[in-house]
Amino acid sequence: MNAYRVLIADDHPMARMAIRSLLDPDPSFEVIGEAQNGEEAFLLCGQIQPDLVLMDINMPKWSGLEATREVKKAYPHIKVVILSVSDDVADLITAIQFGAQGYLLKNLEPDDWINYLHALLGEDSELTREMATRLMYRFRQEEATDEMVPDVLTPREREIVMYVGAGKTNREISEALIIAENTVKNHLKNILEKLQLANRVQLAAYAVRHHLVIK
Repeated sequence: MNAYRVLIADDHPMARMAIRSLLDPDPSFEVIGEAQNGEEAFLLCGQIQPDLVLMDINMPKWSGLEATREVKKAYPHIKVVILSVSDDVADLITAIQFGAQGYLLKNLEPDDWINYLHALLGEDSELTREMATRLMYRFRQEEATDEMVPDVLTPREREIVMYVGAGKTNREISEALIIAENTVKNHLKNILEKLQLANRVQLAAYAVRHHLVIK
C-alpha cells in the first residue's frame, strides 16, 4: 500500500518540525509539504494534492477552520484533521461544520496521534473517546433536542449509531454486536446516506444530539 501523502499546516516552524518527526518513522505516512498559514495550505492542496492535511486551528491570513472550509469545497476528497491545544467542544463542532474529518489535541501522546490517524484513514474511528464524552456532555447540557429520530433507521442501525456516539471503533462495535466488521462498515455507509451526513464525526454529533448513546 502506498504511503498517505500528508501536508502539515502550522504557523510555528517548531510545531511543523515536531509533527514531521512524529510521522517520519511510520512508513504509512509521507510528508510532502508544509504551510505556514491557512491560505498557503489551500494553495498547496491544489498544487500537490495530499491525502491528508493536518491543519492547525489558529493561523494567520486564513484560520485553520477557514482554510478547511475552502479546501473541502474545492477538494472534497482531501481529508482534513484540525490540530488544537484546546479541548473546547465548540471548536470540534465548528470543525465538523466546516467539513473536517477529525480533531486532534496537540498534547496527546505520540502513539495516540498515530493510532488516531490510522483509524481515520482506515475509515474506522474518527473521534476519540475523550472528545465523544465531551460532545455528549455538551449536547445534553446545552444543545440537546427533542427532534424525533427519522424512522428510516432500522433497530440494528440505531444500535450502531449509539456505539458511534460513544466513540467506539468498527472493531469494538462488531465485537459488541457479534457481527463482522465489514457488516458494520456497510451499515455505516447506509446510515450516512439515510441521514444525509458526510462522515462519522457528524454521525457522532447526531447521535448525542438525539440521545442515541450507549449508557
